[in-house]
Amino acid sequence: MAKLTTIGFDADDTLWQNERFFRLTQDRFADLLRDYADPDHLMQRLLEAEKRNIQHYGFGIKGFVLSMIETALDVTENRVPAPVIRSLIDAGQDMLQHPIELLPHAAQAVRAVAATHRVLLITKGDLIDQERKLAQSGLGEMFDGVEIVSHKTRPIYQEIFTRHGEGPAQGMMIGNSMRSDVVPMVQAGGWGVHMPHGLEWEIERADPPTGAARFVTLPDLSALADLVTQIEKEA
Repeated sequence: MAKLTTIGFDADDTLWQNERFFRLTQDRFADLLRDYADPDHLMQRLLEAEKRNIQHYGFGIKGFVLSMIETALDVTENRVPAPVIRSLIDAGQDMLQHPIELLPHAAQAVRAVAATHRVLLITKGDLIDQERKLAQSGLGEMFDGVEIVSHKTRPIYQEIFTRHGEGPAQGMMIGNSMRSDVVPMVQAGGWGVHMPHGLEWEIERADPPTGAARFVTLPDLSALADLVTQIEKEA
């Protein structure tokens, strides 16, 4: 088994809270549109808009806000009151300014593996917002490289882990998304470590690569250092 040399971390909902703030804003959105649409119907329309718009806006808060505005226009047949649009813009601004909340064991886990391995941050989303969150997190200096990408796919992981290390076969990716963090990394030949967050965006759902030798699920980041040690012993 190839020696593990490079470890990648997802950011949102792996190192710090993210989806929770989207859910709170969705609740605010439903309240603003309560006179026009049932909450369940509204959320379904919003999800459909997000799926359509990812290819145009990418992942992140800005695309989310634009999708909410589009949905508000659709469900009101373009009659949504201007104050509602203003409230949605304000909600997006609040999200963009929200302080970072690190998840339990995040700093300790990154620091522990950074002492013995090359560590990367590999995240999707808006460039400016992700850079802001990384700066506020206090974790930035621990990473040997930071990659903010539009999508996480097998070719992307192959390119990143080759450029920063010895290829995905000697790499590990840790994250909360089965679709973005785990499955494509396992497909690339590396370790895919799933760290369930509890709140999952439907777009990020995927079947786990059950049976794959390099697929692991951990309860939280406190178990990461022991996993890395175990892999090193078996290499």
